[in-house]
Amino acid sequence: MTQATADAQTADFMALAMEMAARARTIVLSHYGAAPDVVAKDDQSPVTIADRECEAAMREMINARFPEHGIYGEEYGVENADAEFVWVLDPIDGTKAFVTGKPLFGTLIGLFKNGAAHLGVMDNPALDEVWAGAPGGPATCNGAPVSARACADLADAWLCSTSPQMHIGINFDRFERLRHACRYELYGSDCYSYGMMVKGRVDLVCEASMQPYDYAALIPIVEAAGGRMTDWSGAPLGLNGDGTVIAAGDPALHAAAVAVLGG
Repeated sequence: MTQATADAQTADFMALAMEMAARARTIVLSHYGAAPDVVAKDDQSPVTIADRECEAAMREMINARFPEHGIYGEEYGVENADAEFVWVLDPIDGTKAFVTGKPLFGTLIGLFKNGAAHLGVMDNPALDEVWAGAPGGPATCNGAPVSARACADLADAWLCSTSPQMHIGINFDRFERLRHACRYELYGSDCYSYGMMVKGRVDLVCEASMQPYDYAALIPIVEAAGGRMTDWSGAPLGLNGDGTVIAAGDPALHAAAVAVLGG
Protein backbone atom coordinates (compact mmCIF):
# COMPACT_ATOMS: atom_id res chain seq x y z
CA MET A 1 0.00 0.00 0.00
CA THR A 2 1.39 3.39 -0.98
CA GLN A 3 1.46 6.26 1.51
CA ALA A 4 -1.19 8.10 -0.50
CA THR A 5 -3.46 5.05 -0.35
CA ALA A 6 -2.84 4.66 3.39
CA ASP A 7 -3.63 8.33 3.95
CA ALA A 8 -6.85 8.03 1.95
CA GLN A 9 -7.84 4.95 3.94
CA THR A 10 -7.21 6.74 7.24
CA ALA A 11 -9.26 9.69 6.00
CA ASP A 12 -12.15 7.32 5.22
CA PHE A 13 -11.95 5.81 8.69
CA MET A 14 -11.82 9.24 10.32
CA ALA A 15 -14.84 10.37 8.31
CA LEU A 16 -16.80 7.39 9.63
CA ALA A 17 -15.64 8.06 13.19
CA MET A 18 -16.85 11.65 12.92
CA GLU A 19 -20.19 10.49 11.50
CA MET A 20 -20.57 8.06 14.40
CA ALA A 21 -19.74 10.79 16.90
CA ALA A 22 -22.37 13.06 15.39
CA ARG A 23 -24.98 10.30 15.50
CA ALA A 24 -24.08 9.42 19.08
CA ARG A 25 -24.29 13.09 20.10
CA THR A 26 -27.85 13.33 18.80
CA ILE A 27 -28.86 10.26 20.81
CA VAL A 28 -27.05 11.34 23.98
CA LEU A 29 -28.46 14.85 24.01
CA SER A 30 -31.97 13.55 23.42
CA HIS A 31 -31.70 11.81 26.81
CA TYR A 32 -29.65 14.45 28.65
CA GLY A 33 -32.40 16.87 29.59
CA ALA A 34 -33.89 14.66 32.31
CA ALA A 35 -32.36 11.97 34.51
CA PRO A 36 -32.66 8.66 32.61
CA ASP A 37 -33.46 5.32 34.16
CA VAL A 38 -30.32 3.55 35.35
CA VAL A 39 -29.65 -0.19 35.39
CA ALA A 40 -26.73 -1.74 37.30
CA LYS A 41 -24.67 -4.18 35.24
CA ASP A 42 -23.14 -7.32 36.70
CA ASP A 43 -20.10 -5.33 37.86
CA GLN A 44 -22.47 -2.73 39.40
CA SER A 45 -21.44 -0.02 36.93
CA PRO A 46 -24.42 1.96 35.65
CA VAL A 47 -25.87 1.82 32.16
CA THR A 48 -28.72 3.76 30.55
CA ILE A 49 -30.81 3.50 27.41
CA ALA A 50 -28.62 6.24 25.93
CA ASP A 51 -25.48 4.07 26.29
CA ARG A 52 -27.17 1.16 24.55
CA GLU A 53 -28.82 3.18 21.77
CA CYS A 54 -25.52 4.93 21.01
CA GLU A 55 -23.49 1.76 20.73
CA ALA A 56 -26.14 -0.02 18.69
CA ALA A 57 -26.23 2.87 16.22
CA MET A 58 -22.44 3.02 15.91
CA ARG A 59 -22.13 -0.74 15.41
CA GLU A 60 -24.73 -0.57 12.66
CA MET A 61 -22.76 2.18 10.91
CA ILE A 62 -19.51 0.21 11.07
CA ASN A 63 -21.10 -2.98 9.78
CA ALA A 64 -22.72 -1.09 6.91
CA ARG A 65 -19.46 0.60 5.82
CA PHE A 66 -16.74 -1.90 6.79
CA PRO A 67 -18.31 -5.30 7.49
CA GLU A 68 -14.89 -6.96 7.57
CA HIS A 69 -13.82 -4.87 10.58
CA GLY A 70 -14.00 -6.01 14.19
CA ILE A 71 -15.84 -4.23 17.01
CA TYR A 72 -15.06 -4.13 20.73
CA GLY A 73 -17.85 -2.31 22.56
CA GLU A 74 -18.65 -1.73 26.21
CA GLU A 75 -22.33 -2.65 25.98
CA TYR A 76 -22.54 -5.34 23.28
CA GLY A 77 -19.19 -7.08 23.44
CA VAL A 78 -16.72 -8.21 20.82
CA GLU A 79 -17.13 -9.40 17.25
CA ASN A 80 -14.48 -10.34 14.68
CA ALA A 81 -11.72 -9.57 17.20
CA ASP A 82 -8.98 -10.99 14.93
CA ALA A 83 -9.63 -8.48 12.14
CA GLU A 84 -6.86 -6.16 10.95
CA PHE A 85 -8.99 -3.19 12.02
CA VAL A 86 -10.99 -3.27 15.26
CA TRP A 87 -13.23 -0.39 16.38
CA VAL A 88 -13.31 0.17 20.14
CA LEU A 89 -16.43 1.94 21.38
CA ASP A 90 -17.48 3.55 24.65
CA PRO A 91 -20.85 5.16 23.94
CA ILE A 92 -20.81 7.21 27.14
CA ASP A 93 -17.60 7.40 29.11
CA GLY A 94 -18.67 8.87 32.42
CA THR A 95 -22.19 7.47 32.70
CA LYS A 96 -22.44 8.64 36.32
CA ALA A 97 -21.63 12.17 35.17
CA PHE A 98 -24.21 11.89 32.38
CA VAL A 99 -26.92 10.66 34.74
CA THR A 100 -26.32 13.44 37.27
CA GLY A 101 -26.05 16.24 34.69
CA LYS A 102 -22.30 16.80 34.97
CA PRO A 103 -21.12 17.81 31.45
CA LEU A 104 -17.72 16.09 31.31
CA PHE A 105 -18.88 12.74 29.87
CA GLY A 106 -17.99 11.79 26.31
CA THR A 107 -18.34 9.30 23.49
CA LEU A 108 -15.08 7.49 22.72
CA ILE A 109 -14.43 5.99 19.27
CA GLY A 110 -11.09 4.29 18.71
CA LEU A 111 -9.68 2.21 15.88
CA PHE A 112 -6.91 -0.34 16.35
CA LYS A 113 -4.82 -1.56 13.41
CA ASN A 114 -3.05 -4.89 13.91
CA GLY A 115 -3.37 -4.51 17.66
CA ALA A 116 -2.08 -0.92 17.92
CA ALA A 117 -4.02 2.32 18.36
CA HIS A 118 -4.49 3.97 14.97
CA LEU A 119 -6.97 6.84 15.28
CA GLY A 120 -9.38 8.21 17.83
CA VAL A 121 -12.29 10.60 18.35
CA MET A 122 -13.67 11.89 21.65
CA ASP A 123 -16.93 13.82 21.54
CA ASN A 124 -18.07 15.80 24.58
CA PRO A 125 -21.61 16.67 23.50
CA ALA A 126 -22.67 18.78 26.48
CA LEU A 127 -19.60 20.99 25.92
CA ASP A 128 -19.90 21.00 22.11
CA GLU A 129 -16.32 19.77 21.71
CA VAL A 130 -15.04 16.99 19.47
CA TRP A 131 -11.41 15.89 19.65
CA ALA A 132 -9.52 13.82 17.09
CA GLY A 133 -6.10 12.32 16.46
CA ALA A 134 -4.68 10.21 13.63
CA PRO A 135 -1.30 9.39 12.06
CA GLY A 136 0.45 12.26 10.36
CA GLY A 137 -1.74 15.04 11.66
CA PRO A 138 -2.07 17.23 14.73
CA ALA A 139 -4.57 16.57 17.46
CA THR A 140 -7.61 18.78 16.99
CA CYS A 141 -10.51 20.18 18.97
CA ASN A 142 -13.43 21.26 16.79
CA GLY A 143 -11.03 21.17 13.85
CA ALA A 144 -8.41 23.49 15.37
CA PRO A 145 -4.96 22.08 16.22
CA VAL A 146 -4.16 21.59 19.91
CA SER A 147 -0.91 20.65 21.60
CA ALA A 148 0.15 19.65 25.07
CA ARG A 149 2.43 21.90 27.08
CA ALA A 150 6.03 21.29 28.10
CA CYS A 151 6.45 20.12 31.69
CA ALA A 152 9.36 17.77 32.38
CA ASP A 153 9.39 17.95 36.20
CA LEU A 154 6.86 16.08 38.35
CA ALA A 155 7.15 18.79 40.99
CA ASP A 156 5.55 21.24 38.53
CA ALA A 157 2.90 18.86 37.19
CA TRP A 158 -0.88 19.03 37.53
CA LEU A 159 -2.20 15.47 37.83
CA CYS A 160 -5.71 14.23 36.99
CA SER A 161 -7.39 10.95 37.92
CA THR A 162 -11.05 10.02 37.71
CA SER A 163 -11.17 8.96 41.36
CA PRO A 164 -8.73 7.95 44.10
CA GLN A 165 -10.98 4.95 44.74
CA MET A 166 -10.06 3.44 41.37
CA HIS A 167 -6.54 2.86 42.73
CA ILE A 168 -7.50 1.10 45.96
CA GLY A 169 -5.78 -2.27 46.19
CA ILE A 170 -2.45 -3.29 44.74
CA ASN A 171 -2.00 0.02 42.85
CA PHE A 172 -2.84 2.46 45.64
CA ASP A 173 0.63 2.94 47.11
CA ARG A 174 2.11 3.42 43.66
CA PHE A 175 -0.49 6.07 42.81
CA GLU A 176 0.09 7.82 46.14
CA ARG A 177 3.82 8.08 45.39
CA LEU A 178 3.02 9.76 42.10
CA ARG A 179 0.40 12.04 43.63
CA HIS A 180 2.80 13.25 46.30
CA ALA A 181 5.50 13.87 43.69
CA CYS A 182 3.20 16.20 41.69
CA ARG A 183 2.28 19.80 42.39
CA TYR A 184 -1.52 19.40 42.43
CA GLU A 185 -4.08 16.69 41.83
CA LEU A 186 -7.64 16.90 40.50
CA TYR A 187 -10.40 14.28 40.42
CA GLY A 188 -13.67 13.64 38.65
CA SER A 189 -13.14 14.70 35.03
CA ASP A 190 -13.57 11.28 33.39
CA CYS A 191 -12.39 11.29 29.77
CA TYR A 192 -12.31 15.09 29.69
CA SER A 193 -9.05 14.99 31.66
CA TYR A 194 -7.31 13.97 28.45
CA GLY A 195 -8.83 16.92 26.60
CA MET A 196 -7.52 19.27 29.28
CA MET A 197 -4.09 17.70 28.88
CA VAL A 198 -3.88 17.89 25.10
CA LYS A 199 -4.81 21.57 25.13
CA GLY A 200 -2.11 22.30 27.71
CA ARG A 201 -4.13 22.86 30.88
CA VAL A 202 -2.94 19.85 32.90
CA ASP A 203 0.11 17.62 32.57
CA LEU A 204 -0.64 14.03 33.66
CA VAL A 205 -3.57 11.61 33.74
CA CYS A 206 -3.16 8.48 35.86
CA GLU A 207 -5.87 5.80 35.84
CA ALA A 208 -6.41 2.19 36.89
CA SER A 209 -9.18 -0.40 36.55
CA MET A 210 -9.52 0.63 32.91
CA GLN A 211 -10.91 -1.36 29.96
CA PRO A 212 -9.81 -0.94 26.33
CA TYR A 213 -12.93 1.07 25.48
CA ASP A 214 -11.94 3.56 28.22
CA TYR A 215 -8.63 4.47 26.59
CA ALA A 216 -8.41 3.26 22.96
CA ALA A 217 -9.76 6.47 21.42
CA LEU A 218 -7.55 8.65 23.60
CA ILE A 219 -4.14 7.24 22.68
CA PRO A 220 -3.98 8.73 19.14
CA ILE A 221 -5.28 12.08 20.40
CA VAL A 222 -2.69 12.31 23.17
CA GLU A 223 0.16 11.24 20.93
CA ALA A 224 -0.86 13.53 18.05
CA ALA A 225 -0.74 16.39 20.58
CA GLY A 226 2.87 15.54 21.39
CA GLY A 227 2.24 13.42 24.47
CA ARG A 228 2.82 9.83 25.48
CA MET A 229 0.32 7.28 26.78
CA THR A 230 1.07 3.74 28.02
CA ASP A 231 0.38 1.44 30.94
CA TRP A 232 2.20 2.11 34.22
CA SER A 233 5.19 0.01 33.16
CA GLY A 234 5.62 2.05 29.98
CA ALA A 235 4.32 -0.72 27.69
CA PRO A 236 1.97 0.08 24.79
CA LEU A 237 -1.76 -0.10 25.50
CA GLY A 238 -3.65 -2.75 23.56
CA LEU A 239 -6.82 -4.79 23.77
CA ASN A 240 -5.33 -6.81 26.63
CA GLY A 241 -3.55 -5.34 29.62
CA ASP A 242 -3.52 -4.78 33.36
CA GLY A 243 -5.95 -1.84 33.31
CA THR A 244 -3.40 0.84 34.21
CA VAL A 245 -2.95 4.02 32.15
CA ILE A 246 -0.46 6.86 32.48
CA ALA A 247 -0.64 9.73 30.00
CA ALA A 248 1.55 12.82 29.91
CA GLY A 249 1.66 15.86 27.70
CA ASP A 250 5.46 15.88 27.83
CA PRO A 251 7.29 12.60 27.03
CA ALA A 252 10.00 13.47 29.58
CA LEU A 253 7.31 13.79 32.25
CA HIS A 254 5.85 10.47 31.17
CA ALA A 255 9.23 8.80 31.72
CA ALA A 256 9.48 10.37 35.18
CA ALA A 257 5.97 9.19 36.09
CA VAL A 258 6.66 5.63 34.91
CA ALA A 259 9.82 5.59 37.05
CA VAL A 260 7.76 6.51 40.13
CA LEU A 261 4.89 4.13 39.36
CA GLY A 262 7.17 1.22 38.59
CA GLY A 263 9.04 1.32 41.87
